[in-house]
This record gives sequence, structure tokens and C-alpha cells, in this order.
Amino acid sequence: MSIVTLTTDIGYNDYIAGAVKGQLLSADPSLNIVDITHTLSPFNYQQAAYICSNAFKHFPANTFHIIIINLFETYPHHVLMAKHNNQYIACPDNGILTMIAGKKPEEVIALPLETNDAVSTLQCTQAWANAIVQINKNVKFNKVGFEIDIDEKYPLRPTMGTDWMEGQIIFIDNFENVVVNIMQQEFEEQRKDRSFKIIFLRNETISSLSNNYASVNAGEKLAWFNSAGYLEIAINRGNMAGLFGLQNAEASQQGAALQNKWFYQTVRIFFE
Repeated sequence: MSIVTLTTDIGYNDYIAGAVKGQLLSADPSLNIVDITHTLSPFNYQQAAYICSNAFKHFPANTFHIIIINLFETYPHHVLMAKHNNQYIACPDNGILTMIAGKKPEEVIALPLETNDAVSTLQCTQAWANAIVQINKNVKFNKVGFEIDIDEKYPLRPTMGTDWMEGQIIFIDNFENVVVNIMQQEFEEQRKDRSFKIIFLRNETISSLSNNYASVNAGEKLAWFNSAGYLEIAINRGNMAGLFGLQNAEASQQGAALQNKWFYQTVRIFFE
């Protein structure tokens, strides 16, 4: 029994998510289908990559992960299937694959779509369903599709100086806690056992790390490294993003992040 996960920007109010599950089960009734989320922000690849990369690593080897985000950024003549870290990733050819993997996977194939005037979401998902069936029948991976040069995009990375780091807000969760693209290892390597100040907006400051939300009193700010290893700033029993107007720094909006929205999307750390 193969596991297939679904991560999409489709939402829950349409029939499409249910239809995709029906396609998969029609192709192979033994599939175990798992929803990760259907509420991705449609154009926020950085958010999608954070969610996918940190969810996928907890699944068994040879799980199939279908990602649908911004499927019609350009007219889709094909969709992708890749092998990465002993798992399969199925997604559009719009750069999300390398955003999730952090590099171009060694094995990537394109699955052709039937050529007509109107390509639908369900045509794309049917191509993935057919490929999953073939792979589970032990058809060689490179025979399921064809080689292609793919669109490559990469996650925003923090910038660093001798005594500072600057990160971007990549995710805001349902409690409005704010995740920054600074990993704990990067932080410690740059910190070198020095004291620090985490600064957001113009003068909001956090100067210590907590173990969890309960480490501070209700209503107080805190910073900690979450279970995915990313810096997270929050308010215990509060709404960090809403209170301070903090926003995601989307990969497609790097220019805006450097202009009038910069201080709403950026977090700086100074070492002393």
C-alpha cells in the first residue's frame, strides 16, 4: 500500500480536492491518501517549500507527494515527477521542486499532458496518478516520463555580516506565530557564544531564547527554534503577526521587501 500526500492551494470549498482523491483511488484503490494542507497561499512558494520540506521528511521512504501551487503560472505542457531523499515529489514545472528540495534532484522526469486547448487541474493530476501506478508496477523511473530542463527557483537565504544576521519572514501559522528563515545551526555559527538582540520593526527587541511558549508569561514576546529548526518569534497567548503587522516575505516580492514593506517582513539579529 503506497502513501500519497496532497499539498495544494485548492482550498476546501471546491470539488477539486475530492475529485483528485477519486482519481487516485480509481487508479489504485489500495492507495493511502493523506492531506497535508489545501490552504497554501497561491503564489507564496517560500511558504509552500517550508511546509512541504518539513512535513515530507517524516513520511516513510517511497511516499508520493503531490504538490499543486500556481499550477497555471504558464501553460502546462507537462508536469514533473522527481526522486528526492528516497521519496517521490510530483509538482508543476514552475520552480517549486527546487524550492522544496533546495537543489535540482538527480532524477527528474516530465510527464506529458494531452495537447488540447484547455488543460485542467484534473488532467495534471491524472498524469500523476498514472505515473504512480506505473512506478508501483516496477516500471523503471526514467521510462515513466522523459528528461527535461526544469524551471529552478531557490528559497530566500539570510544575509550576514561580522556582527549581524538578517532573515525574512517565511511563514505565519494559525496562531500568528512568525517563522524566520534562520536555522539554529546558522545562528549558533554566527553567534560564537556572544549575546544578541533580535530586532523587528524599528525597535521591538528580544534578547534571549526560550525553550517553548510557556517559558515566558502570558502576553510577553519570545523567540525559540521550533521543531523544524527555524527561528520563531511569538507572543505567549497572543498574536505576534497581527499585533505588529508582520508579513510574509514572498520569494516573488524581494524587491518590495527592500522598499516600503521591508521592516514588516524582515528580522535582524545583532551580536555583541
